[in-house]
Amino acid sequence: MGALTDSAGLGPAARRETRPSRRMIAWAVLRIVGSATALVAVYYALPLNRSSAWGAVTMLLIGLVVFVGLVAFQVRAILRSPFPGLRAVEALTTSVPLFLLLFASTYVVMSTMSAGNFGGRLTHTDGLYFAVTVFSTVGFGDITAKAEPARLVVTGQIVADLVILGLAIKVILGAVSRRRQPGDADGA
Repeated sequence: MGALTDSAGLGPAARRETRPSRRMIAWAVLRIVGSATALVAVYYALPLNRSSAWGAVTMLLIGLVVFVGLVAFQVRAILRSPFPGLRAVEALTTSVPLFLLLFASTYVVMSTMSAGNFGGRLTHTDGLYFAVTVFSTVGFGDITAKAEPARLVVTGQIVADLVILGLAIKVILGAVSRRRQPGDADGA
């Protein structure tokens, strides 16, 4: 009961989350920018034009397992954080880019294996652009899945967008809510 035992007589106001300092917010922003920059840099550095079909499938499946592991790690970090809201923002701004870059990588590899998958070869930028348009449900139509395997992967991303990210967001926000509960033994 640690933190609550000390402030039990101070009432509900003492248990409320205090605001993070500007310095903490600045460090969080730096971590967010740094992790997003690192993810994008790794994506652009990967030689995606040299992968096989099995390599693409393996990369996507391993990446999705890493994504789920990252979300689990982030939920734990949120539950332990004195500022769960700030930690949740960091979690989402790391998880979503990783998720999008996984599918962008897969699209680039698929277009390299067969230009017919998307009506032409996709660059790293094209793959990222397409993954983001699918994620946002905008679908401009300038890049489309032409072949059945490409359509299956795009359908997989659409389902994953709805299920996995919806679930990840719910779990992360649930962790924030749980952490902020006044009766939480570790609560601030």
